[in-house]
Amino acid sequence: MKVLVVDDDADLLDLTSYALRREGFTVIPASDGQQAVERWQREAPDLVVLDANMPKLSGYEVCERIRKTSATPVVMLTARGDEGDVLHGLELGADDYVTKPFSAKQLVARIKAVLRRCQTDPYRQPVSQLTAGALTLDLQSHEALKDGASMQLTPLEFRILYMLAMNEGRVIPYVRIVEYVWGYDGGDSSLLKTHVSHIRSKLGIGADAPGGIKAVPGVGYSLVKS
Repeated sequence: MKVLVVDDDADLLDLTSYALRREGFTVIPASDGQQAVERWQREAPDLVVLDANMPKLSGYEVCERIRKTSATPVVMLTARGDEGDVLHGLELGADDYVTKPFSAKQLVARIKAVLRRCQTDPYRQPVSQLTAGALTLDLQSHEALKDGASMQLTPLEFRILYMLAMNEGRVIPYVRIVEYVWGYDGGDSSLLKTHVSHIRSKLGIGADAPGGIKAVPGVGYSLVKS
């Protein structure tokens, strides 16, 4: 399985590449954003590990270019601890993020989790549409409609809404949603709360109204049955 690893820190690039090769991955290295785009187009990797801050093109710009034409999984690397920077990467379509400094073991675990999720997530499979009340979610084209009008959702928002719609009327525990959306136990529940808030704004429906996303304190969320 091929992984494109992009980082302008030569030492970190070498260490990350070595750790991934030890796990059996074929590593394609790149040291700046422009080189990353060129190698992604030429090599068609199975996953991209992408540093956020790089010369020529930032990791955010590279991620945005990838997402225009492809669902290639992207794991962002960032030295920033600010939630706004993390959310920016996720909203551009990154599947997960790892904050520097990180251990090779942690990065490998995240990569394997993302690959498992991308190989098994129903929304990535060519299956029929899912309808829940006024919502229609096309699991192949990643299109979301409300009353026939298109909703602009990020990949993470789509996964959250899909899981809730698939279980319309049932309360899904926080831990189950986090595990499904991020692909590993112990994901960031505060980010989940932020994403749910964004989805609610895009739905334009009150939390307790039919079709809204209701929070059950201390338990989880449910899509209110229409």
